[in-house]
Amino acid sequence: MADNRPLSSPKSRILDSIADLGLQAAINRVVARNFTGKVKMKNAWAVRIATDEVLKTSAQLGVKNIVFYGGPGSGLLPGTDEPHGKSRNTYEDYAALRERIESFGLNLVACEGGFIADKKFHDIAFGGPKRDELIEELAAEITDMGRAGIPILGYHWMPASVWRSGNVRVRGGAEATLWDSESPEKMPIQDIAVADHYDIAQENMWNCLEYWIRTITPVAEEAGIRLGIHPDDPPVPELGGVPRLLGSFDAYKRLVSVVDSPSNAIEFCQGTFSEMADAAGDGIYEMIRYFAERNKILYVHFRNVSGTVPKFNEEFINTGYVDMKRAMETYNAAGFEGVFMDDHCPLITGDTDFPGNWGGYRSRIFAQGYIQAMLEAVTGDRPAGTSPAG
Repeated sequence: MADNRPLSSPKSRILDSIADLGLQAAINRVVARNFTGKVKMKNAWAVRIATDEVLKTSAQLGVKNIVFYGGPGSGLLPGTDEPHGKSRNTYEDYAALRERIESFGLNLVACEGGFIADKKFHDIAFGGPKRDELIEELAAEITDMGRAGIPILGYHWMPASVWRSGNVRVRGGAEATLWDSESPEKMPIQDIAVADHYDIAQENMWNCLEYWIRTITPVAEEAGIRLGIHPDDPPVPELGGVPRLLGSFDAYKRLVSVVDSPSNAIEFCQGTFSEMADAAGDGIYEMIRYFAERNKILYVHFRNVSGTVPKFNEEFINTGYVDMKRAMETYNAAGFEGVFMDDHCPLITGDTDFPGNWGGYRSRIFAQGYIQAMLEAVTGDRPAGTSPAG
């Protein structure tokens, strides 16, 4: 059984090693930007590679807010497909991406990653001997991200990764992913390897997650970056023999209660929350209201699904079971101040690859148009136009 007592003075050992950075004024500016002020609901999308084409298209379509995939544990330079060839990315690497995105008139609003699925970091998930050493490594990189002006890091807590059981045809023959708990075709989307020596009991995993939250939250507060965890997809009790922790409303209430801080929050994948058994009926709208009112939603994966576990498939943004207008009205009424990004878009015949998550350019642009129109309908805010040349 792992010793899950917090590090003595949780801030001390990690923060002492990174505190003398000579950039306190910059950190203070980041803190002020992240934790104060009114920010209206806006649209965004997420990219893996920030090519000129992607950034120009973003500017032209009014997608002014960019989430990028990567962060701690990634072997690539931020926003590229180029290996960094070192132990981790640094302040300079993250600052370079932010400056590149800003040079196109855009904002870098979040990073999204998944370090815990990498077996290197499993000592953190299960309480192995290198846990504190690995947390210090992640803390140093998270601090560099905050210093570089990255306001949010979203990540998941699925050592056994995301799973699906196949694909299904949806509107017009477009292809979307399927989950069926009874299917013999269930499999993870990436190779997983959880060593036999770990204690994979659910309560030990909860203790290890709480240890991580108590240790990393003060680091994030100091660096001016907010952290939030993506729900388990699919939200079932276990997969591959490994328990899943974050698959219900109550589980998320437990998570955000570990430390009461803006830096202990949620990467709110509405699609995955909508897959939860307790999302049925009005459940999804209650979850949105509850967490938005408490300022626990960092940003939203605004996507739709056909239903809840044990069986569902992903859908176009406007064809799933969730009333997306009612959902956005709920965020707005609860005071949500963040971005909505498209996610897991169905594959359309003849589409062109987009360097992001599932779905090509056409499918993502359809979802973007829907999100922008919905934002205008719900908030009454219209994007500024460009005056015609005289």
